[in-house]
Amino acid sequence: MSGLNASLGYFLAVVIFAASVRTLLKKWPRFSFILEFASSFMLVACRLEVQTIVEVGEWAGGLGPDVTVTMLFVVLLTHGVICGGAPGNPTLVVLKFLQLEATTLPTLLAVAAQFLGAHLALLVAVYYWSLELTDMHMIKNLMARECSTSLLVSLLQGFFTECVCALIFHLVHLNLRRRSALIQVPLIAILLTFLSHTARGYTSAYMNPSLAYGLTFHCPGFTFTEYAVVYWLGSLTG
Repeated sequence: MSGLNASLGYFLAVVIFAASVRTLLKKWPRFSFILEFASSFMLVACRLEVQTIVEVGEWAGGLGPDVTVTMLFVVLLTHGVICGGAPGNPTLVVLKFLQLEATTLPTLLAVAAQFLGAHLALLVAVYYWSLELTDMHMIKNLMARECSTSLLVSLLQGFFTECVCALIFHLVHLNLRRRSALIQVPLIAILLTFLSHTARGYTSAYMNPSLAYGLTFHCPGFTFTEYAVVYWLGSLTG
């Protein structure tokens, strides 16, 4: 339970940071790409800790799958509420560009900010694990350089999995985009949780290039190019 308390404190600190950035930048819409930085940072930082609980907490901390799935849903729901119009997902930014709803420069700045936020989140998480506040984090710190890849199938299967999951996600997202946030945010969180849990034995269905970069690109097992084919090209194709 102490490990879970430490994780909740970590989640709270990350959420406060993202909410603070959003509040400060409301008056300067021209810097909206920084909101994408904060959104991506929050999503990746929280998902890294959820991933730690899944990999280590289920056997070292006595946390069952029901706890980890619930935490994933809460993280995704909170991210949707806090970040709102800044999804922290390059595929959604590119989709907006293709629909002629955004110009080239803001799109490039938003995507760059998302990857920068993902990279910073990884650095922050590694530092947090190095503090070894709990047994779970001590084990994670020892495993940090030899983390388990999320890609558990061949490149073709992985590409197909990400492509299909991304297609489902985008179809639902497009259908809900004009609905109230009270309907849209919970339904998207439920969908993402379901797809992630269902595809856990394949690719974990990130459907988000910057999220995948922060969560699994640094893990051994595949090259950067192979990861990019599955998690970037697969998501964009879908």
